[in-house]
Formats: sequence, structure tokens, C-alpha cells
Amino acid sequence: MKSNKIIIFNPKSASSKHRIPNSILQVGAAVHGKYEYVFVDGNLEKNPWQTIENYLKTGEYKYFGSTVMPGPQLRQAIPFTKKIKQLFPETITIWGGYFAANQYKVSLQSDVVDYVINGPGDTAFPSLIEALENDKKEEIFLIKNLIYKDEKGEIIKTAVEALLDQDTLPKFPYEYLNSFYPVKNYLAKTFMGYKTLSYHSSMGCPFSCSFCAVVPIYNAKWKGMSPARIYEDVKYFKEKYNIDAVEFHDNNFFTSKKRVLEFSELIMNDNISYWGEGRIDTINMYSDDELKLMRKAGCKMIFLGAETGNDAVLKQMNKGGTQSGQMIKDFVLRMKNADIIPELSFVLGMPAKTEKEVYDQILWDINFIKEIKVINPNAEIIIYLFSPVPTEGSELYKQILDAGFSFPKHLEDWISPSWENFDLRKNPLTPWLKPYMIDTIKNFETVLNGYYPTVSDFRIRGFKRIVLTTVASWRYKTGFYQFPYEIKALHKLWKYRQPEIEGFYSE
Repeated sequence: MKSNKIIIFNPKSASSKHRIPNSILQVGAAVHGKYEYVFVDGNLEKNPWQTIENYLKTGEYKYFGSTVMPGPQLRQAIPFTKKIKQLFPETITIWGGYFAANQYKVSLQSDVVDYVINGPGDTAFPSLIEALENDKKEEIFLIKNLIYKDEKGEIIKTAVEALLDQDTLPKFPYEYLNSFYPVKNYLAKTFMGYKTLSYHSSMGCPFSCSFCAVVPIYNAKWKGMSPARIYEDVKYFKEKYNIDAVEFHDNNFFTSKKRVLEFSELIMNDNISYWGEGRIDTINMYSDDELKLMRKAGCKMIFLGAETGNDAVLKQMNKGGTQSGQMIKDFVLRMKNADIIPELSFVLGMPAKTEKEVYDQILWDINFIKEIKVINPNAEIIIYLFSPVPTEGSELYKQILDAGFSFPKHLEDWISPSWENFDLRKNPLTPWLKPYMIDTIKNFETVLNGYYPTVSDFRIRGFKRIVLTTVASWRYKTGFYQFPYEIKALHKLWKYRQPEIEGFYSE
């Protein structure tokens, strides 16, 4: 065991019950038994900076690794990393996660981030530590999935590593995590169950949607654990913590039908509900009997990227596959018959040649969403404003640059309220989306969430649900969405939780 220790940090991501920190567990698994390390979870620490500083003051910790997702995590990741460089300048800072990989230029040019892990760090992170510990900096350029500045200040981006066989990766150090934070505290009560486990069973996605932050990192590659390997962990949590639900936070859990059906067979008699993310055109290839088998095994809801009902805009998004507006309609009916809730995300506010075209498309999709609700009233609707991602070289990226959009040039700018909302796809800061268009989208969303409250916020039931639906009814049916203050007041009173911002309501 080497002497220089590592801090592995998970910045705070939300203000309520928190999920098990799979990202830092994966990094911990990569160095477990090779280097001494500690976990710091900003979600569960009252004062995470004090904890980090106390470790660094001992002089035993040389490395600070942080996962950095867009949005709320930047509030701690940026100032904490900056403080570390000011107070403990010898510390080597390493960032991973979607923000670090996609915004590597602004991260490295800040001079507070030394290295960026570009994608999975299973090999890159321990290899980097090994090279630094053995003073072999000349070999760092051979490490795949790494971005850093060389001695001349030039940014070096090493080769991308092929996705590894997920079954061969080391087990997550759950017992070691438990020595810092009780694992049982991560198992939340959600609408799916009383003890819900957050789990990641695959890496990447085989598609290249031009609005997705995963695409620049995985380049349309996907690799998943075997059903037996997944079930091994699920069974562990079932026996040790009596879980009754699993959230699969894979980018595309349903890519392999064979894998999903085999896993469903394995958990058939365990009384475990599960939720995952998938594509409509992928799951539409499952037969009705296969969908019913999944439901019987516990598949309660599936998050699906509908994006838009307009086929021309789907093409603009480079959605790929065979999805169409008609397929979305047919699919939500199939899901209704299978008793699985389709959670459909829509992306409104795509760029167009004229202001009128942008607005007309927004109105078109609002009407399309209402059509979906007629076909399947239980379909959950998630609405995002289009936020560009830095997929350089794509036609859509060229369009947004031509329209005058640009990302912040300084790292600190990303923690301004406007850019945080950009990361949550609630404020796009795009020049073609005018204030009245944003108002239209947000007002419709408010009315929609009043007339059809999400089932994932299980507090909004009975009397509350009846009141919300009744108050919003006339607006939804007449199409008068302006100034829905009465619905907003009820949402505020009952602390209504939008899953697109904060995930499922949990306790």
C-alpha cells in the first residue's frame, strides 16, 4: 500500500434524500487495495469542505479526485478545487464526470484542475496515480481516457479506451463506503418502493443524438454487465438491506433485449420494482408478451427520450434509429396495455431559420403532448428546454454557433445561477429562444403538472391530487396557459417535485 493517499469527492447534487454515489464507488473500486483513499460525500456531510481540509492538513493526502456533473455539483466542485490549489498547492487535482469531459478546455485552463478523466476511469485513474507515484510523467501520454496540459501549456487529449468488459471490473467497495456513511441511508423510499437502490449496469449508448452529453464521451459505444452479474449485486442488497426497488441509471438500460429479459427472469420472484432509461424505437422491438414479462418481473416505469413528435426535428437532432411521431403514439398505447408507465422527455426550443418557425414548433409539440395524454393518460411528461452540448463537428453544433451561442470562457462563470439552470435545461441562454417562448413552455408545463401531477411524487395523492386537477382543468382544456399563478401557489405550498430537476421524490 502506497503512502500518498487519495480523497475521492462526490459534490452535493440535491437537497433531499440521496442515492448511492456510484461514480465515486467506481473510482474507489479501481484503486481499492492499491492505494489508501477516503470517500467524501457532499450530499451527506454537514460541512464537506471542513472534512476535505482536515484530511489535507494531515499532509498524508496528495491527490484530490472529484466527479463533476453539470448543474448543482459545480457549486462545490469549483470553489473547493480552487481552495485546494490555493491552500495546498502541491495537491494534484483530478476531475471526472460529464462536465469535466465535455468542458475540459475551461476546466484545465482554470489552472485549478490538473487532469481530466475523459470517460470511464477504471484504468485511467489508477494508471495516472501509478505514473505520478513512480515519477514517470513521460509515460502519462500513453494512458488512455486522459486530458491534461503538458509542460508547454498545451492541452493533450490521449487516445480513447475501448469500453471494458463490465463483468471483469472489480466489485464496488460497498462495505468500505459503509465505514464512512451508512449504506442504508442511501436507500430511499420512492413511489417504486420503501428501499430503492440506485445502480449502474452499463456504460455508454449506441446512438449519437446531437443534444446528448454522453455522445462526445462514448462515441456511440455501449457495454453492459451480464444479467447474472447485475443480479448478484441486487441479491446482495436484497439480502443485506431488504431493498424492494432499483433505479437503473444507465444511459440506455434496455439496449440489449436478451439482457433485460434474462435479468427480468432472475428477479421474477424477488418482489423488486425497477426503473430504467431506454429508447422508444429499441423497446418497440420487444413483443407485447416480452413487455408483460418485464412488468410481471417488476418493471414499473421506463424513462424514454421522445424529444419531439416532429419527424423533421428528430432528424435535425440526429436522433438516429427509426423513431417517428407516429411510433411514439403507437408505443405509448402498447405501454398502456402492458401496464408500464412511459416517462417521456421532450426537448423544446430547437433552433430554426426564423423566429416564427421556432415558436410554431413549440406550439406543435405542446399539442402533440396533449395527444399523447389522450392516448395514454398515465404517460409521464418531462419537458426540457434545448441546451446545446459541445459535440464539435456536428451540423447542429454549427447551427448553434452560427446563431450566436457560446459557452462560458471561465470556470467560475459556470456557477452563476443562469448557467446552472442551463445545465438543468431550464434556462437555455440560446439567442433564438425568446422570453415569450420560454414563458409559453413553462406556463404549459405548470398547467400540465397541475392537471396531470407526476406519480413519482407520492405525496401528491388523494385530496391534493383532486384539488390540483380541478384547479388546472379549465386551463388545460381551453389552452389558456398564461399566468397560472394559482397552480404555482399550490405547487409551492405542497413542495411539488419535478423529476427532471431533482429525480423522484424520496424520503
